[in-house]
Amino acid sequence: MKLKICGMKYQENIEAVAALKPDYLGFIFYENSPRNFEGEIPTIPSTIKKVGVFVDASIDFIKEKVKQYDFKAIQLHGNETPQFCQDLQGFKNLESLDIELWKVFSIKDQFDFNRLQPYEDIVDYFLFDTKGKEKGGNGYTFDWSVLKGYPSSTPFILSGGIGLDETQAILSFQKSPESQYLHAIDVNSKFESEPGVKSAEKLKKMISNLQGFENHESFNKKKDNL
Repeated sequence: MKLKICGMKYQENIEAVAALKPDYLGFIFYENSPRNFEGEIPTIPSTIKKVGVFVDASIDFIKEKVKQYDFKAIQLHGNETPQFCQDLQGFKNLESLDIELWKVFSIKDQFDFNRLQPYEDIVDYFLFDTKGKEKGGNGYTFDWSVLKGYPSSTPFILSGGIGLDETQAILSFQKSPESQYLHAIDVNSKFESEPGVKSAEKLKKMISNLQGFENHESFNKKKDNL
């Protein structure tokens, strides 16, 4: 299970968080967001994939930012259509770019999974976020039991109000059948002192908690195979 830290904004904070070596760092390009990114991204370890987060942006704008910042993933957080996603895949193929394409769907206490079907075989990952007033960063989780019996084979990312207090819930979810499709956890506002400023100490503890669980699971699998 990978970790994405989203809503990065300030250079020194980006460097401090990058030193923890998460799998993904997210940069939001949406003027209505307090985490809207402008400026330059400092040099970070090549093992970290930079994610550009967009909300109903034009394909030309997305292309521009991908080339400017060398993004390795595109996260679509608006009402982008399957055709829009297909056009982005065409851009990736034309430019021979190795970029992941993520499509976000917001959930509260129920969800119509038929909405995913038109995006199957087009996007690489679905991201399930909490439905709220804002396009992300609402600070609370949705009911993960909605994902019981997940009908798709497309891997997904869990997002929305995930903090240290949700560690046990993540570990419990890891034991569910649906966890085989869980690609990553996406964290944001629960680790902030203010929008765009992440606590490296809290994130370090979260990473330690997740790694400790994965090491425990790995040990148990080896023991079961003896």
